[in-house]
Amino acid sequence: MTDTTSFKAYPAEQPPMSEEYRAAQERRAEVRARIEAETGIDEAMIERLVRGFYGRVRRDELIGPVFETRIADWETHLQKMFAFWSSLTLLSGRYHGQPMAKHLPLPVDAVHFDRWLALFEATAREVCPPAAAELFVARARHVAASMELGIAGVNGVFLGKGERYRRPE
Repeated sequence: MTDTTSFKAYPAEQPPMSEEYRAAQERRAEVRARIEAETGIDEAMIERLVRGFYGRVRRDELIGPVFETRIADWETHLQKMFAFWSSLTLLSGRYHGQPMAKHLPLPVDAVHFDRWLALFEATAREVCPPAAAELFVARARHVAASMELGIAGVNGVFLGKGERYRRPE
């Protein structure tokens, strides 16, 4: 029988960070600091924006039902959205997910994305200073366009420049 009373667990040694990785982390921190200084965006602002936006979404007659039928635990969803917007605006790297895959099966089209953007933009302009609102809205427009393009494609519709996706009736 082996005596394990004197055994001590030590954490596995971490490989040293490469210079490239360290340099990339430093650049990310510099960019984040610049964005925060220029826009005022921080994690608290992201949380206020996301909570305000989803409060509107949940009350909206068009897109509210799309969310309500798919989200059972709103606080968990909001935590993911805080990480998503932090990664998108502050380059924090907090979000680890596949948003396109989650959205592909949704029964939505251009009308839904237009409403999503209108609610997001209104919330951003109310909650954020102008420079922050502009950054959030620009990112939101890019997200909406990408999602709309992906959803159209999965439904066999390949959009040309300037075309919008309309679900078949």
